[in-house]
Amino acid sequence: MKRISELQLGFADAENYKRRENKELLNKLFIRNEYLDKLCDYAVSFLVGEKGTGKTAYSVYLSNNNYKDNLARVRYIRETEYQKFVTLKTEKHLTLSDYTSIWKVIVCLLLSQQVKERESENAMFPIFKRFTALQSAIDEYYMNAFSPEIAQAMQLVQESRLAAELISKHAKASGEEKEVFTFTESRFQNNLFYILRKFQEALSQVKVENNYILFIDGIDIRPSSIPFADYTDCIKGLANAIWELNNDFFPSIKGSRGRLRVVLLIRPDIFESLGLQNQNTKIRDNSVFLDWRTEYKSHRSSHLFKVIDHILEFQQLDRFPLGKTWDNYFPWNSQNLRESYEYPTSFINFIRWSYYRPRDIITMLDLLQEEVVSVDKDRTAFMPEDFDNPSFARKYSNYLLGEVKDHLLFYYTQEEYGLFLKFFQFLDGQDNFTYERYLAAFADLADYIATTSKPAPQFMATANEFLQFLYDLNVVCYIEKTSDAGNFIHWCFRDRNYSNISPKVKTECTYEVFYGLAKALNVGKVFTDRPARAQRKPKLPSAPKRTRGAS
Repeated sequence: MKRISELQLGFADAENYKRRENKELLNKLFIRNEYLDKLCDYAVSFLVGEKGTGKTAYSVYLSNNNYKDNLARVRYIRETEYQKFVTLKTEKHLTLSDYTSIWKVIVCLLLSQQVKERESENAMFPIFKRFTALQSAIDEYYMNAFSPEIAQAMQLVQESRLAAELISKHAKASGEEKEVFTFTESRFQNNLFYILRKFQEALSQVKVENNYILFIDGIDIRPSSIPFADYTDCIKGLANAIWELNNDFFPSIKGSRGRLRVVLLIRPDIFESLGLQNQNTKIRDNSVFLDWRTEYKSHRSSHLFKVIDHILEFQQLDRFPLGKTWDNYFPWNSQNLRESYEYPTSFINFIRWSYYRPRDIITMLDLLQEEVVSVDKDRTAFMPEDFDNPSFARKYSNYLLGEVKDHLLFYYTQEEYGLFLKFFQFLDGQDNFTYERYLAAFADLADYIATTSKPAPQFMATANEFLQFLYDLNVVCYIEKTSDAGNFIHWCFRDRNYSNISPKVKTECTYEVFYGLAKALNVGKVFTDRPARAQRKPKLPSAPKRTRGAS
C-alpha cells in the first residue's frame, strides 16, 4: 500500500477535471454506476443534487469520454451572461416567454456547433444544405472565430437583426429560401423567432450518427450583483426552454441514428422554485436525482463507500476487493455503535460528519492527509486520534460552514448571513436544545436585531420560519422519541426524496446542531458564566414583504 503522503485524492471541485492534464485522473477515479447509465436516457432533462453530490463530475466525465455513443459538452453560466440578460430585459422589455426563446436559440447554436465538429467528417454532411448555409452565416457573423460558450452565443441574440440578416442571406444563396424578409432592431421578438426557426430547420435536416448532450452548469451560484428576481426569470426561462426542446422539438427529428438533448444541472431547492408543471413527475421521470444516502448497517455496499474506496484502491500497485484498501488505511472502529460488525467501521465516522456527499468525505480525507503528512510523511494508516485532532475538526467545520454560507448567499445578503451566525451566540454553547430553549434564544436574537437599524431578514420573520430555515440548511435536525425510549433523528437531507423535495421541521421537539458544524458555530460546550435564559415570546421588527432572496 502507498504511504499516506503518496495518495492522490483528486479535486473537491469537479470543474478542475475539464483541464486536459486532469482528464485521465477523473477517468481513473470515476465509477460508472446506475446514475451514469440513467443520465444517458433520452427522457432525462435535469441532473438534480445538492451541492457536492457530484453533478459536475458526471457531466465532465461524459464530456471527456464517448460513453455509449454519447458525445457531451459542459457549458457554464457566468456572471457576464446574467448581466447580458438584465441588459436585454431593460432594453427589450422581455417577458418570461422571451427568456425561453432566447435560451432556445442559445441551446440550438451550441448544439449545432457540437454537431458540426463531429459530423462534418460524415460523407453525407454536404447534402444538408440548410445546416451548411446556417453554419456559413454563423462563420460570417463570428468571422470564423466562434467559441462555443454561452457568452458568445448571447452576442448573436443581442445583435438579432444582424444575425437574422446573415442567416437569411446564406439561406437564399443556398436556394433554401425564396422569400424576402426585412429585419429591424425594434422587432426583437420577430428576429429571434426567425433565427430559432432556421436553427430548428437545419438541425431537423442533419442525420447525426451519435447522441449529443449539452450540459448547462453554474446556475447554483447567483452573483451578488444580479437581483434575485432577474436571476429567477433567467433560470425559469432556461428550464422551460430545455423542457420544450427535449420534449417537443428534438424527438420530432426523424431519420437520425443519434439524438440531441440538453440537461440542466440543478439543486433540489432551485428546482422546486422553477414552478414547472407536474414538477413531481418531472423529477421522478425526467431527472437523475443523485442520492448518496445509506444506513450504518449497509454502508459497505453503498454507492458512497464504493466511490471513496475506489479513490484509494485505484492508485495501488495491486487490485483489492471492495473495502480492503479502506480497511488498510482506516483499521479501527467508530465509537458508540449499537451493533457489532465483522469489519472495521471507521467509515461510519465519516458518514456521521458528512451530509452523505462525496465532496464532504473527499475534503475530510484531504484535511486528514494534510495533518498527518505535516507530522510523519512515512505513515501508512490513519488512526482514531487523527480524526479527533482539534485542528482537523476546526478546518473541516469551517469547510462545512463555508458550504452553508454559499447556499445562504444564493438567496440572501452578507448582512443577513451575519444575523444567521449571531443566533448561535444566544444558545450559550448548547448544541442540543429543546423547543423552549430555542424560542428563548430566538427572542434574544429579536432583541438584538431591535437594537440595529436593519429589519429582520425574511427567514427570521417568525421563530418557526427560522427553525424551518435552519432545518432546510441541514444546520439542525429534530429528534423524536420512539415507543422503545429511543431517538428517531430527522435531517432534511435524509428525509428528502422524489415526492418530498422540501421536508418540514416539527416543533415541540428536541433539536441538535450538526456534528461537523459545531466548532465553526462555537457550540458543543456550554458556557456556565452566563445567566440562564427564560422562555419568552420573541418579537422581531417587521421586515418589508418581499420574495425570498430579493435584494
